[in-house]
Amino acid sequence: MSAQIKATLFSDPACPFGYSENPALRVLEWRYGDQLDWELVLVGLSEDTSRYEQHGYTPLRQAQGALMFRDRWGMPFAPEPKARLAASSRACRAVIAARREWPGSEWAVFRTLQLANFTTQLLLDDDDDLREALSCLDGLDVERILTAIEDGAVLTEYERDKARTRTAAGSPTELQGKAGNSDGHVRYTAPSVVFTRATDGLALEAGGMQPVEAYDVLVVNLDPTLERREPPQHPGELLERFALGLTTAEVAAILAPNNALPDRQAAERALLELVADGAAQRHPLGDDALWTVPGGQRPPRLERGLAGLPASGPAATS
Repeated sequence: MSAQIKATLFSDPACPFGYSENPALRVLEWRYGDQLDWELVLVGLSEDTSRYEQHGYTPLRQAQGALMFRDRWGMPFAPEPKARLAASSRACRAVIAARREWPGSEWAVFRTLQLANFTTQLLLDDDDDLREALSCLDGLDVERILTAIEDGAVLTEYERDKARTRTAAGSPTELQGKAGNSDGHVRYTAPSVVFTRATDGLALEAGGMQPVEAYDVLVVNLDPTLERREPPQHPGELLERFALGLTTAEVAAILAPNNALPDRQAAERALLELVADGAAQRHPLGDDALWTVPGGQRPPRLERGLAGLPASGPAATS
């Protein structure tokens, strides 16, 4: 089935809002599958850390803020102060380099950098750390990506993404108070999604963080003929579907029936049953875990600089 609606996601691997919205985005992927054609536009939140420093932002404040995101939305965090603040530009360009070289791989690179940023001490503007984070992705030429970060074509495409992000003036996103303006241009904040109907180009916006019901209302109004998949009875089917694995919050969100709150404990109990039966694998990740099929995708891990800690051996879909 060809995609009937284009879903353009504006996001950045350094944004905790964009990261915390992953459960809602996974629900959309599950419900509508390839009827939605996803496009990732990189926001480019920061070229350096000067703006953060001017506002008194520190690694400690960053770690303390992670507690709120963790408790409210449930994605894994490792709320430990990092060595320093980091800008997101190089990470964004790494995603774009992957998109240029291997279209479709940008989603795996983006998700991996999100997980690395929020669950390890790795820094998004350090090439050694980017190399370490992306080393968990089998079949990816990490050195080629790192070399391409400074390539002229990648820089041009990065600036194009940034310019697209900064076109929210007068938009529904701005009217709803969901836009940002950190560099003199009104921009779509991470994670804004614009849904565009293929037949006539009608576009509807969901600016910033939104409940999954907001996305769902926009999608079904654009095309009420879509097929809408119900939640599975058991999470095993989800792990087969999502090749990069799922966090507990993502699984709980997909399993929740219409208008019901996710039951994280029930999801985790069901996932542990799969592990006990040898049908799933649990990879510790921050204060939670990434769940995969046996032998599935490893999460990014910090292999160096943590003496005494053992090494561990959209979300793209299969």
